[in-house]
Amino acid sequence: MMILSLSACTAQQIQSTLDTLGGASGLTTAEIGSGLKQALEFGIGEGAQRLSQKDGYFKSPYKILLPPEARKVTDKLKNVPGFSSLEADILEKINRGAEDAAKKAKPIFVDAIRQMTFSDAMDILMGADNAATQYLNRTTNSKLYQEFNPVIIESLDKFNARKYWADAVNAYNKIPFVDKANPDLDDYVTNEALKGLFSMVEKKELQIRTDVSARTTDLLKKVFAKQDNK
Repeated sequence: MMILSLSACTAQQIQSTLDTLGGASGLTTAEIGSGLKQALEFGIGEGAQRLSQKDGYFKSPYKILLPPEARKVTDKLKNVPGFSSLEADILEKINRGAEDAAKKAKPIFVDAIRQMTFSDAMDILMGADNAATQYLNRTTNSKLYQEFNPVIIESLDKFNARKYWADAVNAYNKIPFVDKANPDLDDYVTNEALKGLFSMVEKKELQIRTDVSARTTDLLKKVFAKQDNK
């Protein structure tokens, strides 16, 4: 499949593409835009669903690991009573928190998609294989963080992860001559959870663009069949 570079497209080329997609195939511009939005909604729905299942993060390529600086805390506390399994315990807790939060992510994404203009949709159609995911990341990341972070905090607290980590870091900070560590966990987990979610959406977008069997509705088949021939 050959994808036209958006930077190389002129208004005339875009109109020509519209004519090709619409006129000969019977697709309206509204159908083209709807098809792309549908593709995004499917990607997000599947991504959020998979990540929200047990082990969706914890036993997947999207597993959230501790930041490198946190290793100094876990290493130091291995022999401290009550913290011998700190790293394994906190890793499971933060991933369980992310899985729990992912259940509430889909509506936030879907609302952003439904507000997408036709011009946005055409830019995506004429863009790279991950153009839709890039658009979504660019236009919603800040809002998603604001919406997602409280959910992450609630989810982490549900699994007692923040208190568990804060207790560990505070114990570590009492050790003489160590550089003090930050007990705040939710900002890091929020960003890592969103990275995993966007990665999952990107994977689904690529699948729909390149795998005919992934186009599970007539509209998706019509829109992307024409893209295949560009």
